[in-house]
Amino acid sequence: MNTVRIYKDRIIGLLFLVAFLCYGIGRNLFESQNNSEQIIGSFLIILNSIFVVYIGIFLRETIKLYHSLTANIYLLTRVIEALALSSIIMNLIPTINISYDLGYHIAMLSLGIGSIPMCFVLYKKNIVASWLAIWGIIGYSLLFLGFLLELFGIEWSMYLLIIGGLWEIIFAVRLIFRLEKKFKF
Repeated sequence: MNTVRIYKDRIIGLLFLVAFLCYGIGRNLFESQNNSEQIIGSFLIILNSIFVVYIGIFLRETIKLYHSLTANIYLLTRVIEALALSSIIMNLIPTINISYDLGYHIAMLSLGIGSIPMCFVLYKKNIVASWLAIWGIIGYSLLFLGFLLELFGIEWSMYLLIIGGLWEIIFAVRLIFRLEKKFKF
């Protein structure tokens, strides 16, 4: 019986962290009135979207060993997230005016809905520490709820995304330093 780690664990961990930075800095630069900063911001937002898709591709490889439908849904929701996050750059075209927040809200709804079952597989198959998987289920559920409430004008998303955001950081660090136990298949 072979023992393996999460497929490309360190790369996934780095992608989670770098994606945070790329989108955060990129969005800030994109909202600037300076054209050069907007271009750099656009580049960082696109880079973030590429990283998000690769997180989905790489995590899918581990999840599909246990539940292929969940793995495919996770990848699909990561692709939707990436497209929604990068939709903001269409505002560079003078005739287009898209809400800066709409794409972000759609992205976070997609991330939440796709990550809940992924974390459930991590828990059920004992791929990561139980507490971490449960934290992910709770965090992504609250993230999804927060952005769902935003659609109805209740502005709680920024409070409810904290638990899911912290989960991603802790998960990333644990992957980078290979703190997750090996699992058998």
